[in-house]
Amino acid sequence: MLNAIGGVELSSVARGFETADAMLKTSDIKLLLSRTICPGKYLILVSGAVAAVNAAVEAGANKAAHALVDSFVIPNIHPEVFPAIEGTAVVENLEALGIIEAFSVSALVEAADAAVKAASVKLLEIRIAMALGGKAFVTLTGTVAAVQTAVDAGAAVAAKKGLLVDKVVIPQPRQEILRELI
Repeated sequence: MLNAIGGVELSSVARGFETADAMLKTSDIKLLLSRTICPGKYLILVSGAVAAVNAAVEAGANKAAHALVDSFVIPNIHPEVFPAIEGTAVVENLEALGIIEAFSVSALVEAADAAVKAASVKLLEIRIAMALGGKAFVTLTGTVAAVQTAVDAGAAVAAKKGLLVDKVVIPQPRQEILRELI
């Protein structure tokens, strides 16, 4: 059962490949993403049962050693996080638009999960570090009140790690903005 997500973010590309291999050899997990990200870092995201993801992330963090930037495990991940990472979430129109931006992918995935669990919102996309200087952001929609609650909850998670860049809530965004998100 894919009810947990975990990630390891590294400052070394070479060590990233080695770490991904170690994680996959440690437990029965699904590899969601294993690739270079800006600026010259490497990111590994995995999913699976909580125990398996915990074991894989622990092994990955150990293998990463000096190259470890950040790591995380989120048990009981909200199901909307996966399509948001994959860029497959669909929305016809925006009520209010919320955006949380973080300095690390790990902090942002944790923030996105906290946001969608805090209020009745729809995650649109989790944009991961490509052409973003290593940063990441999540976009979400819902009523203004729900989006504000979700953004505040998610931003608090990133801020607690010292990795929050910014957060915004835009009531009734113009439709042209939706086209720019897709």
